[in-house]
Amino acid sequence: MSQPVAKHIATCFGLGYFRPAPGTWGSAAAVPVAWVIEVIFGPGVLTFAALTAALIGVWAGGAYAAWSGKRDPKDIVIDEVAGQWLTLAIVAAVERSLAPLALGIGFLAFRFFDIVKPRPARQAEDLRGGWGIVADDLVAGAYAGVTTIVALYLIRVFG
Repeated sequence: MSQPVAKHIATCFGLGYFRPAPGTWGSAAAVPVAWVIEVIFGPGVLTFAALTAALIGVWAGGAYAAWSGKRDPKDIVIDEVAGQWLTLAIVAAVERSLAPLALGIGFLAFRFFDIVKPRPARQAEDLRGGWGIVADDLVAGAYAGVTTIVALYLIRVFG
């Protein structure tokens, strides 16, 4: 496939050009799509979608980064989509649905972990090519999924 196809996929058809904070725009756009996928198909398909977005993101992000000459261009947001979907897939698998509170906490938790990048997320950025672009977001997504589940539990207990 050609470079323009990779560019369109990596930037989620131009969403990555939104400013400020293109990663936040990518994550925000991923939330309602994740909700629709989960409601219609369930958490298993949402998990599959997250992993598919990650694998496509490895290819498209790597190709776009190579073309741009930058290691991890800010315009690439397919990685945020994959990470946000992973967060919500984890939550949906445990909670059995994605209520508005779960969506909100999941979004905020993912953005926090994607920005802060605690170990091993920061180290995952050192992987080559598209793997380094996507892997840190998957780690952030896993952290955010667990954090969201714990937060929802605490709200139910102490709410």
